[in-house]
Amino acid sequence: MNRSLIVIFSAILLDAVGIGLIFPILPALLTEVTHAANVAPYIGIMTALYAAVQFVFAPVLGSLSDRIGRRPVLLISLFGAAINYLFLAFAGSLTLLLVGRAIAGLTSANISVATAYLTDITAEDQRARRFGLMNAMFGIGFIVGPVLGGLLGDHWVRLPFIAAAVLNGVNLLIALFMLPESRQPSHEKLDIAALNPLKPFGWVFQVKSLWPLIAIFFLLSATGEAYGTAWALWGGDTFGWNGLMIGLSLGTFGICQTLAQAFLPGPAVKLLGERAAILTGLTGACLALTVMAFATKGWIVFAIMPLFALGGLGVPTLQAMASRQVDESQQGQFQGVLASALSLASIVAPLGFSSFYAMVRGTWPGAVWLSVVAVYAVAAVMVGRRR
Repeated sequence: MNRSLIVIFSAILLDAVGIGLIFPILPALLTEVTHAANVAPYIGIMTALYAAVQFVFAPVLGSLSDRIGRRPVLLISLFGAAINYLFLAFAGSLTLLLVGRAIAGLTSANISVATAYLTDITAEDQRARRFGLMNAMFGIGFIVGPVLGGLLGDHWVRLPFIAAAVLNGVNLLIALFMLPESRQPSHEKLDIAALNPLKPFGWVFQVKSLWPLIAIFFLLSATGEAYGTAWALWGGDTFGWNGLMIGLSLGTFGICQTLAQAFLPGPAVKLLGERAAILTGLTGACLALTVMAFATKGWIVFAIMPLFALGGLGVPTLQAMASRQVDESQQGQFQGVLASALSLASIVAPLGFSSFYAMVRGTWPGAVWLSVVAVYAVAAVMVGRRR
């Protein structure tokens, strides 16, 4: 593995640790700040705000990375993330928390730019494997991050934010001193019309073969938002878990996801083909979610994690499939569009899942996972129809 791969994977790993630190303690933080009995809607609002700002700026930053290079855009986003976590660590009101999340959304180009960078330096026949490894880095981050966040948060609810700021500072230094540029900047002037977040979709819609892929990616991204929105609340309500137990459960999920994404996508695609590999992953995730919906003991959640991990096949395989649809000069723009689709899903899904959870919390909290199964089912139908 060359230096560029090591550095970009390390940057993704540290970024994921910083994100994962927050999940176990967000309900406690919002309870402390808002004094509300049911903070599910506030979690949805914070997550949706982050995504809304990201939706506006991700396509612009993706296109900007095509013109001035991946490296400077990535450095700016990492710097902004570090500042944001410090801001959140000392925010004393809901308004300040929301401002902090808006800053994070503004600078959250990490994923689209890192994906474009990886595409730049990877041959087409190796992309499924490397996209799988990239997602595996997130898995490792979500092993360490939630456990550390739960442990630190049980001592002081603000401490994980300080830890996240430090990790993002390390991330920034690694990229600053070790990450080379992956493509020659074009130095073309950025079209002001590119500031319209909907414009990249107009370009994508000219290529009809991309429409279903974007829609499937949107749905899979929407399902992913359910975990960040409802997992910590559900664990506390259903099993009485504290921050550490929530972190351990998310960490175990991360272990299984990491193993699945690191080792399964390449062999699964060779054995089953891309479409069947995606469907296999969706089936595993749906079975696991159904069990979770009816679980009455915490150990059941840990027992089904290997089955849950099959869901990790879907996204890297879909990314590899989608990356072949555009030429190399448009990869940054296209990855920006995928990031916008993810952001659009991240606006709608948290509001929907958090509202649904607020409704069922008093009667059957696990019902939220069946709503996720319903979204997966729609995605599975679309994948099955694709030729």
